[in-house]
Parts: sequence; structure tokens; C-alpha cells
Amino acid sequence: MNIALFIARRIQHTQGKSFSSTVARIGVASIAIGIAVMIVSFAILGGFKETIQRKIFSFGAHLQVNQFSVNRSFEELPVSTNTDLYQHYQKIPEISSIQVYSHKAGLLKTEEDLLGVFLKGIGKDFNLQAFNQNMVDGKFISFSDTAYSKEIVISRKIAAQLRLKVKDEVLLYFVQNAQSRPRVRKLTVSGIYETGMEEFDESVVLGDIRLIQRLNDWSDTLVGGYEIYLKDFAQLEPAADKVYDLMDFDMQVETIKDKYIQVFDWLSLLNRNVAIFLSLILFVACFNMVAILIILIMERTQMIGILKSVGATQSQVRRIFLLGGVQLITRGLLWGNVLGIGFCALQYYFKLIPLDVEAYYMNTVPIAWDWPIFILVNLAVLLLVTLVLIIPTIIIGRIQPVQALRFD
Repeated sequence: MNIALFIARRIQHTQGKSFSSTVARIGVASIAIGIAVMIVSFAILGGFKETIQRKIFSFGAHLQVNQFSVNRSFEELPVSTNTDLYQHYQKIPEISSIQVYSHKAGLLKTEEDLLGVFLKGIGKDFNLQAFNQNMVDGKFISFSDTAYSKEIVISRKIAAQLRLKVKDEVLLYFVQNAQSRPRVRKLTVSGIYETGMEEFDESVVLGDIRLIQRLNDWSDTLVGGYEIYLKDFAQLEPAADKVYDLMDFDMQVETIKDKYIQVFDWLSLLNRNVAIFLSLILFVACFNMVAILIILIMERTQMIGILKSVGATQSQVRRIFLLGGVQLITRGLLWGNVLGIGFCALQYYFKLIPLDVEAYYMNTVPIAWDWPIFILVNLAVLLLVTLVLIIPTIIIGRIQPVQALRFD
């Protein structure tokens, strides 16, 4: 039988309404609040990262390849689909899929309003699964096998500005150059999307890439560039290097992190702020537990003297209080997980806390269920606080049995 564990349990059950019992409850509460805050923080941070990355990937993919140009125009130079990269992208195992795209500036005109937009031309290979999360009304573009589709998908913000709704017809004007007359196409709004990100919602309209090919007098094999989706976002840099080696010399590859550097820098800043905040919480929890264990040791000074007088070793007595501290930590972890996971579940299912879409790119606080992180946080807190509790047990070695028995 483990004597140290037996005595530690008896101490916990016999504290009753003593001062040490109140102090122990404070210790449990500090651990519970700390672990709950950590779980909620990691869940929200993970939710932010997942939601924002999903929104960006639905428009830009992980890698973007186009013709190298010193002209910083929004419209690209034509790229052929007969390249080795496009035809044999399977040579790069990190690539999941590849799709073509092209951009063209234009003016959306209704009977009363006019708005400058960028038409993003896409084809049948467009990653609709990634984009569907943004659709709020109507349906996506229907592509035909013969002519280009006359359907477009606009953002909710554009729809509000131009007072458009699904199935409305709108004129889209294109200006090729200063000398030529504007070219106009009558198109139908098939659907409305919303990402919450101004980069897209303010100006991007989705349409058939064959419309841009027709306007630019391109053949069916010429596009603005390729968008590449990866199987694992963590392999972004190695995959970009392999794409660079496979593409033609006059092409360039841009990662999603480079294209939207401000957004990813903001996410990195969030990581650092959360790390600092959680470190402070962990420090306070460790300090509280050390203070609490010192109080418990001082209150049990006579018991320590008795144990030493009957032959208990220093390590055995220290183990009693260390195990008692671990019991308090375990109870705190249990209650903290109930509180943290319970709060996350309420937010996940009932969306209790709203957000400003324009500031945070989403309308409610997101939650990501990252169970490996939750388990790692619990183990880290248990291990670190337990190691810190070794420090106050050193006091036990300085307690002499004779003095302890006289202690009152």
C-alpha cells in the first residue's frame, strides 16, 4: 500500500471547514479558471485562423502562378495551359488540385447606379467546395459546354450598393484602351456571396473565364494564371519551391502568405499576444499553488513532526504534500475543462458572442475543436505546476521533530 498517497487522501478528507480547506478551494479555483481560459483562448484563436484561412483560400488558393511582368496592373498577361506544370502537376505530390483564372476590370451598371469591379474569370475546375461556404443567396454559375456562361456571382455588399438581387440583369462594361469603344455584356446575377473581407466583397465579381478570353481575343488555351491547392497548408514553402522548379522561366509563383501578408501578420501577432497572456495566467496559477502548499505545510507542522518521530523519511513526508498538491491540481483541471469546454460548446452551437464583420471578417466568435491542443495544455499545466510544487516541500527538510511537536 502507498502510505504517502493514503495519508494525502486522508488530509484532503479531514480538512473540513478549516482555514486550509478554504485555501485549498482557492487553489482549485485558480487552476480551474486558468485552464478554462487557456482552452477558450486556444479554441477561439484556432477558430479565427481556420475561418480566415478558409475565406482566403476560397478565393486565392495556396499558390498562384502567372506570367512575370513589371506592370503591376490587376490584369495578367496570358499564360498557356500547355505548360508542363499545368499538364503534369501530379509530379508534385503536395498538390491537391489546380485551376485556371483570369481578371479583368470593368464597370457594373444598372439603370440608376454605376460601380467599378474586377471580374474574376473561372472555369469548371473552380474549387466550388471551398467557395460554397461564402454563398448566402441564389446558386453558383452554371457552365455550358458550348458558349460562355452569362451568369455572375456578386458580393452582398455590391448587391446592396447597386440594389441588385438574384436573377436581376446587369450591364458590365469593359474598356480595352483609350482609343477603343467600351465593350458591354448583359449578364444575370445567379448568386450572392459574402466573406466579410473587404479585399473581396468590395469589388470582386465571379464569372466565366471564357468571357474574358473572348474579350481579350485569347484562344481557349490562354488564361491569366493557375491557382494551386495543396493537400497540407503546412507544406506551403516546400511546394512553392517545387512549383518554381517545374514552371517556365518567364513565370512567377506567389504564396498566399505573400499575397495577403497583412492578414497573416495579424494572425501571427494574435499568436504572440495569446502566448504572453497564457504565460501570465500560468505564472499566477503556479504562484497560488506554491503559496497554498506552504500554508498546508505550516498547518500540518505537528503532523510532520509525528511522522518523522515514528521513522518517516524526508522523501516520504515530502511526497505526502506533493501528492496532496497534485490532487488539488487534478480537481482544478477537471473543473477547468468542464468550464472551458462548456463555454466553447455554448458559443459553437448558439453563437452567443457577436463580432463586427468589417473589423474581424466574421459575424460571431469562432470555435475550433483542437483536441490534441486541449490535451497538451492539460498535460503541460499538470507537469509544470507539479514541478513547481517541489520547491515549497523543501521546507519540510528544515522541520525538526522536537520543534514540530511543540508547534501550535
